[in-house]
Amino acid sequence: MYKRVLLKLSGESLGGNAGKGLDTAALSATAKEVAEAAKAGLQIAIVNGGGNIFRGLQGTGKGFDRVDGDKMGMLATVINSLALSMFIKEQGVDAQVFTATPMEPYAKYYMRDDAVKVMENGGVALIAGGTGNPFFTTDSGAALRALEIRADALLKGTRVDGVYTADPEKDPTATKYGELTFDKALADNLKVMDRTAFALCSDGNMPIIVFDMTRPGNLKRILEGENIGTLVHK
Repeated sequence: MYKRVLLKLSGESLGGNAGKGLDTAALSATAKEVAEAAKAGLQIAIVNGGGNIFRGLQGTGKGFDRVDGDKMGMLATVINSLALSMFIKEQGVDAQVFTATPMEPYAKYYMRDDAVKVMENGGVALIAGGTGNPFFTTDSGAALRALEIRADALLKGTRVDGVYTADPEKDPTATKYGELTFDKALADNLKVMDRTAFALCSDGNMPIIVFDMTRPGNLKRILEGENIGTLVHK
């Protein structure tokens, strides 16, 4: 059903149950899911958040300058991408880390064609550093990269199995959407992604699939066309 996707992961997902630091079990489980899908023929690019290490916006409330705080957050995404790339390679799949700002020799400077070439050759392209600019989230970075690489869909891997009418972890009466339009998600303030990222996907007609990344095999099920999670579209 999909040939090429951009997978957006939160930094907290790599921090295990605590959502902080780097958890080897979480990294291994995520790498296994990604590698399995890549071996099945799915071309994958990954954008990680950095909240398990440092989140720039939260830092402003603790005395950090917003611009410098966002720079620290962007560096946190590089650390996460380097860590995940090592675990993906252990699964027998090539993984290359690209960064939005020059950072050789730790990672390659992001050029769309180079990232696409890695994916076409069966590897995984991890695109770190957000957009390279402060005041933009990694959601916005994920939307931008998904459009640039001409992905068939942006997959947002979470610990919830889709988009609900309310937070299912707080409201037991919340019901899940199988699919919904960009307009309805925006009108109902469902917070699928931040507004800038959401606008990019809506304007670029980039479908978003919100799904439970913690359930083994879900990524491959999406590749096989199963109705996993919630589809957000025009």
